[in-house]
Amino acid sequence: MTIPDVQNWPDDRGIGLDEVGITGVRYPVSVFDASQGKQDTVASVTLSASLPPQKKGAHLSRFTEILDAHAGEVTPQTIPGILKELQDRLGSPAACLRLSFPYFLRRSAPVSGASALTGYECGIAASARGDDVRLVISARVPVTSVCPCSKAISDYGAHNQRSHITIEAEPAAGTDCTRAPAWMEDLIAAAEAAASSPVFPVLKRVDEREVTMHGYDHPVFVEDMARAVTERLRADPRIARFTVTAASDESIHNHDAFARLSWPPED
Repeated sequence: MTIPDVQNWPDDRGIGLDEVGITGVRYPVSVFDASQGKQDTVASVTLSASLPPQKKGAHLSRFTEILDAHAGEVTPQTIPGILKELQDRLGSPAACLRLSFPYFLRRSAPVSGASALTGYECGIAASARGDDVRLVISARVPVTSVCPCSKAISDYGAHNQRSHITIEAEPAAGTDCTRAPAWMEDLIAAAEAAASSPVFPVLKRVDEREVTMHGYDHPVFVEDMARAVTERLRADPRIARFTVTAASDESIHNHDAFARLSWPPED
């Protein structure tokens, strides 16, 4: 019995597609961890490849096979190989890999030292066209911000809110991320340092006192947080370019506030 290969049939409309693939796939993966080597997590995955105009469709099963073969180690060193396999097996000049996943770091309270894991929403977006590979990493980091205006005009107290700082960064070409990694930990550290205070998974009373007073002593607008992250990351030679967005879930307004910039500045 001969089974027709419909996807491989020709198409005469002369229209190529930028991306064809699979998306919304949840899969267990091991991602690079700067301190532990690698970390097991579950990612939402998108895999795609370009489709030449003369080809009707792509063999979608190949995407899943490639994901399964490489899910055990997604690192800066393995990503180019994953993209190359996508290009080769799909017969495409371009391929993309996108992962979004929870990434966990152990955080200790500032006074008692009580610790637990904190989860961060992180991502990897990698693309290849020919032999040119581009990698972008991202992290969305929860922080606390205390309003400088509220502190300055109030007889006592100041309003504060939960904020998030999101960073998307492209590591510099040729950087060996196993020796001097520009990775999730670096983005998370830059975001937490820019805020009034990090957030913690466990706080005893002595810690809550310390965190509250530290935040009061370091008030910041969203503009301040975006600029502070920029100061830190643009001085890091491991990072070629980045975008930072600081956003606050306002506690005394019926709106949120945000600030965003890209570095180097966009034309």
